[in-house]
Amino acid sequence: MTKRVLLLTQWFDPEPTFKGQVFARELKRQGFDVEVLTGFPNYPGGKVYPGYKIKWLQREIVDGVHITRVALYPNHDQSAIKRVLNYASFAASALFYGLFMAKRADVIYAYQPPLTVGLSAAFMRFFRGIPVVLDIQDMWPDTLRATGMVKNPKTLNRVAAVCSWVYRHVDRVVVLSPGFKRLLVERGVLSEKLEVIYNWADEKALETPSGQLPSAFPGSDKFRIVFAGNMGKAQALDAVLDAATVLQTRASQVCFVMIGGGVEVDRLKARATELKLNNIVFVPPVPMAEVGTLLHAADVLLVHLRKDPLFQITIPSKTQAYMAVGKPLLMAVDGDAADLVLQSGGGLVAESENSESLVLAIEALQQLSNDERQAMGARAQSFYRDYLSLPVGVGKFARIFNDI
Repeated sequence: MTKRVLLLTQWFDPEPTFKGQVFARELKRQGFDVEVLTGFPNYPGGKVYPGYKIKWLQREIVDGVHITRVALYPNHDQSAIKRVLNYASFAASALFYGLFMAKRADVIYAYQPPLTVGLSAAFMRFFRGIPVVLDIQDMWPDTLRATGMVKNPKTLNRVAAVCSWVYRHVDRVVVLSPGFKRLLVERGVLSEKLEVIYNWADEKALETPSGQLPSAFPGSDKFRIVFAGNMGKAQALDAVLDAATVLQTRASQVCFVMIGGGVEVDRLKARATELKLNNIVFVPPVPMAEVGTLLHAADVLLVHLRKDPLFQITIPSKTQAYMAVGKPLLMAVDGDAADLVLQSGGGLVAESENSESLVLAIEALQQLSNDERQAMGARAQSFYRDYLSLPVGVGKFARIFNDI
């Protein structure tokens, strides 16, 4: 008998997410009946996307997947109160729908963050007896502390207590790295309840370059290092500007291409202007369908996070996208993410928030021949295909869903 899965996630296509329509479609392909319970798209800008209007309930079918959208308060700025309203409003709407309106599922898959999604799923489990698989993408309260979103120790302790309650009241917990698993075991979660499943990329969007490069994108006479994604405090991109300053004084052909949005973009642009950097360009966010074009045009793809114990056990999702396109990686993140790149042979690593280490790694990559860099990228792509790809990851989820 076909198992029915309720995918509970605050963020879903057309919002940028790695566990969105791609995940739902692949689950359906592997034999599951899928309903998505999500909100109205407003991330990351906090404004409702064109073509959508907030109402109590909206249903649509995309690629055979039933998508139910419920009301929320759209917001994603730096105001803690507004962000809490955003999280809580979706959690309340989703819980009401899940308890009183949703067709009974065999298993609930809950995507966390935010923590409030895990809370809603745990209550659905309690009242309806449906097993829950919780997929933790951000470790709370660690992320709140590391990003500076919450600084009050008492508040952080309360969040930690809620996390522990949620972990006790779900059936399985999936994490994205071995370090996440070690940390949760230290916090009392049973090891047998935990499973590591690495994230995958939107492979179809990345397969073949389509569309034109933005006019600001540097030409092939430059050594193009591309960073794509959110530019927030967690990314600590001042180190990249510092590296650009050093390389500019050396008349290097390196040019950094920073693609995306985020709360730090305007400040970073202003600092680049102040430093008179002509070897860094900022490109606005582009749709996922066009990201592949920009990544394929790079010589090297950069990942950078601030130096923090949390990020030593984090594997940023862009890592998998970079590997999937078959380009060399420059991993400026300490810990599990660096280990993954070294294991694959698909790039070099640099110390996080260390511009000198970044420069040394960049110059080492620059000194390789084109053939050597192509071989490095091919190794990254092969590793992705064998261990991190969509069919591999969803197959692991499918086994969990069938087991419980």
